[in-house]
Amino acid sequence: MPKGPGLLVRAPHGSRSAGGLDTSPTTLGENYVSEMARWSRTALDAVIVDLDGTMVDTLGDFAQALQRMLADLPEPFNTFTVHQDLVEKMVGKGSEHLIKSMLAHIDSAQAAMENVALYESAWAAYQRHYVEVNGLYSKVYPGVMQGLDDWKQQGLKMVCVTNKPTAFAKTLLADKGLAGYFSLVVGGDAVERKKPDPMPLLFACEQMGVAPARTLMVGDSSNDAQAARAAGCPVLLVSYGYNHGQPVHAVDADAVVDSLADFRWA
Repeated sequence: MPKGPGLLVRAPHGSRSAGGLDTSPTTLGENYVSEMARWSRTALDAVIVDLDGTMVDTLGDFAQALQRMLADLPEPFNTFTVHQDLVEKMVGKGSEHLIKSMLAHIDSAQAAMENVALYESAWAAYQRHYVEVNGLYSKVYPGVMQGLDDWKQQGLKMVCVTNKPTAFAKTLLADKGLAGYFSLVVGGDAVERKKPDPMPLLFACEQMGVAPARTLMVGDSSNDAQAARAAGCPVLLVSYGYNHGQPVHAVDADAVVDSLADFRWA
């Protein structure tokens, strides 16, 4: 799948997809077109935006918190060096999954997954260290402010839905100057189930008083896309995020952009 500038759309030529996406133009590759895809302003009332990998590059925060967590654990965990390319494959499904994935990766027999005492120690250490590093090793992606400003100026309601714990998410958004865009932050601990389950998206739509079909989900991974599809929301993905280390263009989405600043109205 070629990765050119601007907007990549999975849809037939000249069609209108869910959420009022108009696709009309030049084919870049199988089932994709570029540049002239637009969402109809009258088709959307709200936007739900993911956090990690979509608005903020937080791999550095995750890597630092995990490294400090491991230092508090017994061998072989306290001798392991955490690299961001490994973390990239593990993030996106919540803190519990991230910690268990790291412990299991280090323990080749995956005994760590069954060791409740070890996990509880790791969880406590991770929470403590993440508070220390939250926002220190992360940065807002280029184009994010422009995209958020556009949606705000258009009068769209905006909610951040992330699998990151709510307290961590709110702190990070405030630290990066993004908190003011969102009327609500739905973290991974806010409802019973996390993305890719549709529950957090449906909860956000209910809180905003909008229909899922008129709410655009913006994310960076299959987690976001699957949740959006199940909730009935149109979905826009960014090409620069994590997606568990897999190519984002293989994900079922209405469109893929290289920057939120590339979003266009019909």
